[in-house]
Amino acid sequence: MVNVVSNIEKFDEKFPNTPKSGNRRDALIQYLKIGGVVKVYESEKEWPKITYPNYFVLDKKLRELKQKREILEKNLSGWSKKYNAASKYHATNQLKKLKEPLYWKHMAKMTLDKDYRKDAEQVKLPAHLVGDDKWKPMVKMFVNDLDYRKQLSETVRTSIVYKKDKKVAKYADELKDFRMNTSKKQMDELEKKLIEIKKTEIALKEIQKWVKE
Repeated sequence: MVNVVSNIEKFDEKFPNTPKSGNRRDALIQYLKIGGVVKVYESEKEWPKITYPNYFVLDKKLRELKQKREILEKNLSGWSKKYNAASKYHATNQLKKLKEPLYWKHMAKMTLDKDYRKDAEQVKLPAHLVGDDKWKPMVKMFVNDLDYRKQLSETVRTSIVYKKDKKVAKYADELKDFRMNTSKKQMDELEKKLIEIKKTEIALKEIQKWVKE
């Protein structure tokens, strides 16, 4: 008599004498966990005979899983690159700034102009970000335009926006943290899915061995 089994409890009820540990049981549990169904009947061996899924059904499932795994691995690689780029944002810009004449002009003024240095320290000028197109225009205006410099310094000193953090480029840090957190979350989710896929691949290969007996 063929038994259709969709959960491990029913399998144990129908075949109480099968081993309760080992690769085959782990494979069966994983297969049933993902919604699989098996058709089995009593045999003289330790395990019942399995008639479904057959070897070719399992082989098709393995090919489908491989395609899905490759897509997830590609996505994981993409998010990993985004995470690394975000985590190295400041370090990268510390190197890029050295190639920017604007940075050296800023450093010269920091050394020679006390009033400039006071304003730059007041706003925590992100001169190290001159290699970033988002911040270079602001730094350029600060270095070259006295009126802009004084206005920005006064804004940072008096505005409620900067009451807790007198740092004009705090958005750069917030964006970096946001990108890192978003990337890490995506990576964690993809890694969980990949672990399940790999466990299922191992399970299907083990059941293929069972089918061939």
